[in-house]
Amino acid sequence: MVITREDLDSPIGVVSILSFEGAVIALDFADCEERMLRLLGRGWGVCELRVQLTVSDHRRRIDDYFTGDLAALDSIRTETRGTAFQQAVWAALREIPPGTAWSYLDLARRIGNEKAVRAVGAANGQNPIAIVHPCHRVVATSHALTGYAGGLHRKQWLLDHERSNSCWTPSGPLFA
Repeated sequence: MVITREDLDSPIGVVSILSFEGAVIALDFADCEERMLRLLGRGWGVCELRVQLTVSDHRRRIDDYFTGDLAALDSIRTETRGTAFQQAVWAALREIPPGTAWSYLDLARRIGNEKAVRAVGAANGQNPIAIVHPCHRVVATSHALTGYAGGLHRKQWLLDHERSNSCWTPSGPLFA
């Protein structure tokens, strides 16, 4: 199986985008490549990576996101491989509107299992497609920033970027 890779310079570091047959299957920061490749191997097995020589539509959309078009991510087709539970969590991540943040409890409730807060946190941490499946929009119940594989400084930047480019008017301690 041949997977294409594109790297995109962003305001918070180089973003690596991996795709297969037109769908994004992994996205992470280049300095988190080891994690990205480990998650890729779990879901996709042994693959051959090839550098994409032309700019893909999904790369354009991710670049548009970084320049302020938050809706640009909505039409990016993704494909993930994981357990049914992980799939449900990752799908629910795409329902969190830009400029807002949900707690792990909110996310657990969204998938219909409010007792699975810790499992939701674990699935969120295994999300292979950062930014597009916006795991950065998940915070502690206290609204404290917690865990982000790309680093909390990036999580904060992404939340601030979305807040400043969103029509949503978030409230609460996180956005004070």
